[in-house]
Formats: sequence, C-alpha cells, structure tokens
Amino acid sequence: MASAAINTLTLTDFRSYAHARLETGGASVYLFGANGAGKTNLLEAISLLSPGKGLRGSSLAEVGRRLPGEATGRPWAVSALVEAGEDEPVQLGAGVEVGGATRRLVRIDGETVPPGRLTDHIRPIWLTPAQDRLFLEAASERRKFFDRLVFAAEPAHASHANAYDKAQRERMRLLTDAFESGAPADPVWLTALEARLAEAGALMAEARARTLVALQAEIDGRGDRPFPQARLSLTGEWEKLALDGVEFAEIELRLATALAAARPRDGAAGRALTGPHRGDLDILHVEKDRPAAECSTGEQKALILNLVLAQAARLSRAESAPNPIVLLDEVAAHLDLTRRAALADEITALKLQAFLTGTDESLFDHLKGRALGVRVCDAGLTALEDV
Repeated sequence: MASAAINTLTLTDFRSYAHARLETGGASVYLFGANGAGKTNLLEAISLLSPGKGLRGSSLAEVGRRLPGEATGRPWAVSALVEAGEDEPVQLGAGVEVGGATRRLVRIDGETVPPGRLTDHIRPIWLTPAQDRLFLEAASERRKFFDRLVFAAEPAHASHANAYDKAQRERMRLLTDAFESGAPADPVWLTALEARLAEAGALMAEARARTLVALQAEIDGRGDRPFPQARLSLTGEWEKLALDGVEFAEIELRLATALAAARPRDGAAGRALTGPHRGDLDILHVEKDRPAAECSTGEQKALILNLVLAQAARLSRAESAPNPIVLLDEVAAHLDLTRRAALADEITALKLQAFLTGTDESLFDHLKGRALGVRVCDAGLTALEDV
C-alpha cells in the first residue's frame, strides 16, 4: 500500500479561479463559504487529476475560465504536488493549451503521459449532490456510479468498457443500416464485432462482480457505525453469471451467442437489448428491509455515503496502489450531529486525505484540530488553522 496526499493544489484559469493555490500540508481539508463561491470547483479540479471527465462530467471547454463576452473558455491548468509516503513527491498536471480544446494534456513530473497513468499516483473517489437522486434516476446513472467504484479498484475496467462501447456502436450501425436498407449486414464483420463485445463484456461483468463482493463484505463489517447498512445486488444477467462462479470462457461464449441471436431484434429496435450495458445496481436498506428508492432523502444520502466510505476503506488496504483521496461535496449538511461526528472519526481513522465542502463552518466542528479549514469567497482562499 502506498500513501498518497495532495500537498499543494494550484489552479490557473479554472472555472471561477484566475489563479488559486492551496497548501494542505497533506492534511484533510474542509472548505466552507457561500453558494457559488467556488468550493465545488476545487473538488472538480482534483477529480480531473484522474482519467475521465471528473465529478461534474463536464467537457474540457466548459471548465476554462470565461469572462463576459468571451465565446469559449480559456486555456486552463490544474497542478498538484502529491506526497507518496517515503517516495519523492510527484508533480501531476492536467489542462489544455488552447481554449476550446477537446483533448486534455496530462503531465507527470513534466513528462506528457496518457491520462491512465494518473492512477499510479492518485485515486479520487467522490460523492456529490448530483448523486442524491441516484436511486430515482435511470439505471444508466447507477451503472455509471458503480463503474466508477469498479474503476477505482481496477483501472483496466475503463478500457474494457470503452472497447465494449466502441464495438457496440459499430455493431448497431451495421444492424440499423441493414434494417433500413433491407440488405443483410456483413455476417463476418458482425461476428468479429460480437466477439469483441463478448470478451470486453465478460471482463466487465467479472470486474463488477468482484467489486460487489468486496464492497458487500466491507459494508457488512461496518455495523458499528451509525450509518444504515446496505445490501447490494446486480440485476444484469452477465454479472449474475460471474457472481455464480461461471467461468470467464463460458460467460464470453454465452454473450457472443446471445448477441448473434439478437441481431434481427436489435436492428429493428435500433439499440442493443442484451449485454452488460443493460443491468442495474439494487440497494436495499437492511434495517428497514426496504429498497433505497423508498427511503427518505437523508437515509438515501447516508446509504451512499456509507458505500463510498466502505470503498475508501477497502482501497486504503490495496497493495501497490495509492490510497484514495475522498471528495465529499455538501455531504455534512444532510447528516445529523451523530453522523457528522462519525464521518470525522472515520476520515481520521482511515488516515486518508479528504476534501469536504459546506456553506457553514459549524458543519465541520468535529473536524477542527484534525483538518485544515479554508474559507472560500470571491477574494480567494483563506486558511483558518494549521493541523
């Protein structure tokens, strides 16, 4: 296990910040200030030091600072000095050199590298207000949420998902063109695409199954915390096969066979109706024996928070991988005093760096003396104390 913490965070022309620099000393940080002051922007900046679109899912052009009258966002940069235990600190950077660029540049110690290399040094995991409606949204949102948890533990999952999506788009183009024209699609090319889909899909199903088992075990061991216990399940056919211990080759074969049989139906429907892109994540509130969607907003938030904390605890013990950095946006406001205290204790006990936001300084009373408090306002960042 390799410890990891952001020592210095620097933003240039990012969202509302012309320039900002935050010295953390490797400690956890709570950020407070009025709505719109720029608290979430700091968390988003950290999240963009990992592969993907970050916690808001925004395009690269959106995050560049833009003054009134400017048509596109400016070139922007996020840089972090990451301490890694006894190893030498590492400088991570991400940004664009031209406003409106669609590809992000990533550098490690000044060397341009693929974004996937960032996971060797930092693994942010996050919870945001956008996830408050997770249990009420479409299944696709829960899949995205769960796949981020999978990816944090198994970075290869992202490449398998990308390979699956690409092959699926090509397959559906062939099938819909054939359906509209009445001419048969090339069966050899379809078979090759379905073989790619089956391989990538089976790898995705197995990774999701492994993550589910590990997360459930972690949650089950957290019964002494004042957070609601969750029972997790995956509804997808292919994930269920993996959970039942079916061999990879068998899952791959069954998926390829199902895709071949579904060609006429998928072509007529205009979408693929079978595969790991169709499953869902179900969460049951154990104490109440009720689906999470039927619980109160506060209970739903606590369920998700407990899941994210379980993920953080699990990843903190991973061998040969950096500890996660936890980003919690506007979480404390949904918790009662007991759970706020428990959250502070959990962050301290796990020895993980966390960044939390809220509108009121009092929300973080239980973290005072254990984390760095920072007031966020239009004038910039003001540290309140050292830890």
